[in-house]
Amino acid sequence: MLQDAEQPFFQMSGVSKSYGGAVALDHAELTVRRGRIHAILGENGAGKSTLLKVMSGVVQPDEGTMHFDGREVSFASPAEANAAGIVCVYQELSLIPDLSVADNIFAANPPRRFGMIDRRAQRRQAEEALARAGAADINPLAKVRDLPLSRQQMVELAKGLAHAPRILILDEATSALTAADVARVIEVLKRLREEGLALLFISHRMHEVKALADECTVYRNGRHVMSFEAGTRSDNEVVEMMIGRKYQHAFPAKPAAKPAAKPAAEPTDQPADAHSTAPVLACRDLAWSDTLRGISFSLQAGEILGLGGLDGQGQRELLLALFGVLRGCAGRIEIDGKAVSIGSPTAARADEIGMALIPEDRKTEGLMLPMSLRENLSFAALDRMSTAGIIDRDRQQLLVERMMELLAIKSFSVDAPVGSLSGGNQQKVVIAKWLIRQPRILLLSDPTRGIDVGTKQELYQLLRRLADEGAAILFYSTDYDELIGCCDRVLVLYEGRIKKELVGSAITEQNLIASALDLPVGQILPSTGVAL
Repeated sequence: MLQDAEQPFFQMSGVSKSYGGAVALDHAELTVRRGRIHAILGENGAGKSTLLKVMSGVVQPDEGTMHFDGREVSFASPAEANAAGIVCVYQELSLIPDLSVADNIFAANPPRRFGMIDRRAQRRQAEEALARAGAADINPLAKVRDLPLSRQQMVELAKGLAHAPRILILDEATSALTAADVARVIEVLKRLREEGLALLFISHRMHEVKALADECTVYRNGRHVMSFEAGTRSDNEVVEMMIGRKYQHAFPAKPAAKPAAKPAAEPTDQPADAHSTAPVLACRDLAWSDTLRGISFSLQAGEILGLGGLDGQGQRELLLALFGVLRGCAGRIEIDGKAVSIGSPTAARADEIGMALIPEDRKTEGLMLPMSLRENLSFAALDRMSTAGIIDRDRQQLLVERMMELLAIKSFSVDAPVGSLSGGNQQKVVIAKWLIRQPRILLLSDPTRGIDVGTKQELYQLLRRLADEGAAILFYSTDYDELIGCCDRVLVLYEGRIKKELVGSAITEQNLIASALDLPVGQILPSTGVAL
């Protein structure tokens, strides 16, 4: 018998959880109803993920009760929660790269025939799960490692739906998706709501919350702050509930407009004039495979240069090429007007170049999660902390403490595993470990993905301060607001080429979208299906 949508389907009362001296949940409350999308809001470290891990059997609470469909429940493992119908799709992928999409979707419980995996049935059911997730274009026989991150996240969603959930939890599951995939997921979630599922949705993208949520609950410092019907509170009110203080404008003021940087000069083997204003970084006809097709630009000291365009147009590969990760690149890179060869990340970070890369995926590319905060902050600058190959512990402690204070990194101990920190604090660690080296050129690949509005605000302020101190910053973001609010110029990439350069007041949402779609800037856009 269908339950009344107004009656609680799942209830959590007085749930607490501590890790050593750190309180993750403090008598938290939550009420979930069928046929509704419930947004869980709060800063990183507010307790949202711990709450959902308790709910889905990943973590055992220290105290409190849970009731599901009228019965008191407790789950000793995710398998028990899944069997009861509670399924969680996390931001961190649980996929096995060397297996196929279909194998990953049914890794825990594949369809069988005569005791063997029924490959035909598995493929058919994988196709059905992918279609239900809005990803029917993904080949179920493709290897996961061959898919871009955004498509892997769609496979993760299909994997969750294959468990036939009664409550579906999405913990920042849209943070790695392209705008087009987000639009598909929004439609999928609305359809699941109509089917009577209860959906819990964590996102730091307020426009996604507005598009989806029926009800919102805000947490701060592990405690329930307020639950309210979506649309009954302004964005500023919601953010102030989350951060516990008045919300200031997210983006710092930009400096007075500078003359637009000139394209990279013609190649020359002559040394740069000591009095010239050669750009800190310049590229000419940079190419790699079919992904980068003749990229030319220059970047001045004190400038934040944005990279825009739809996801997958070569932005990430450009950053990797500059940092010496990609092999077989053609073209010319100049530092301070002189041609250089950057054959490896070690060469890129050397003092004469002074480059740092903040990668897209902090958990797999930026951090060693089981290792301590101290060790992670030290990795990129061990040479700055060592004498004759031996680490100077006093100097290491001084630099680590300085970075923790500069970026307001919150942890109960520098010896705690960095994986125990909130997502926002982990991202601060990725940035801080490079700031110890005092880089002149900072490359950022979607650095605010999956972090809360308060931490984003701190990072925006930090980037502008670094630029004011003379750093040259190349900033790729999938968030149009960030490009508009942070950048002095934006290069929009399309099919591996720079399609348009936008400067000053021309950096608008309409112009960014038009350029990303290879339409004339200033044209009134028809309905494009692109989610903003």
